[in-house]
This record gives sequence, C-alpha cells and structure tokens, in this order.
Amino acid sequence: MIPEKKYIELKQKTLKILQKAGIIIRKDEIDSMEITDLGLGKPEIIGAQIIVYVNNERYCAKEIILLPGQTCPEHRHGPLGPDNPGKMETFRCRWGKVYLMIPGKTVLDIKAKVPDFRKEYFTVFNEIILSPGDQYTIPPDTLHWFQAGPNGAVVSEFSSPSFDEKDIFTDPLIRRKG
Repeated sequence: MIPEKKYIELKQKTLKILQKAGIIIRKDEIDSMEITDLGLGKPEIIGAQIIVYVNNERYCAKEIILLPGQTCPEHRHGPLGPDNPGKMETFRCRWGKVYLMIPGKTVLDIKAKVPDFRKEYFTVFNEIILSPGDQYTIPPDTLHWFQAGPNGAVVSEFSSPSFDEKDIFTDPLIRRKG
C-alpha cells in the first residue's frame, strides 16, 4: 500500500498532467482515482493512475495517467470462459507520448527505457509509439506493456468489460489492486 504522503504527492502530479492535457475530471472521479504501485512499492517507476468512467457487462472506458517515464508492466488479459477470449482494448493517446510494447519484431532501438527494477519481467519489444490522436487496439490475451514519454501521458482506454483482478502479469510479485 502506498503511504498517504506519497499517495497525495502522486495525485497532485497526476492532476497537473490532466490540467496540462486539458482533460476535465469531476471531483467524484478525482476522489475515486486509483493510484497503484501494483504491490511493488515503486509507483513512480512501475504503476499507474486510473480513472474509470464506466465498466459494465458490455464495455469499459477509463483514463490511464502516467507520470514521466512511469511504466505499466507487462501483462495480458486472458480468456474468461469458453465464449469470452478476454479483454480487447483500444488505447488512444490524448496527451504526451506513449511507448506501447507488443509481441512481434523486436525493435532494437526502443524509446522506452526498460526499468532496471524487475527488468527480467519485460519480454516483448515491438514498440508502437503513440502521439496525441494515435490509437492502437490490443487483441485479447496479448502480452503488452507501456510507458510514458518524458513529459508523462494520458491514455484513454476503450475496451470490453474490465476485470482487473484477472489480469495476468509476467512478474509473479505484482498484485493488481493496492
């Protein structure tokens, strides 16, 4: 769990990024914002700030706000049953730069900086660079990780229903909530 002083600091930094991006967030959305270190205790390196607008049985929409260089670690959204192949998501960069890594041809000179902390759990390096207005759809059960550029980033995620507790992380120490 993130200590309260650090939590407040991260929230303030996140709100500044949203302000720079010109994205209006209501007070109730600010109050319900998830600030996570994924249980690793280094939120500025591996973590994310997430605002969920809607998540129901049909679809999900959220903002993922990343501090400069902050990384959402490698994971996938696996099958949820015989008729559900898992979450499909579209990322749309709203502000900043996002370095999205997916399986495929390894890019040798990636812009993302693999965190030294837990680096052995980053295994896919086909880099897609998203600038404001760019978007990319990630099929179900596809390994991916992403990182903000030097100024941070705001990513709108549109997806099938999200079951965060069922995300499958490459790093066995990661816990989705917390």
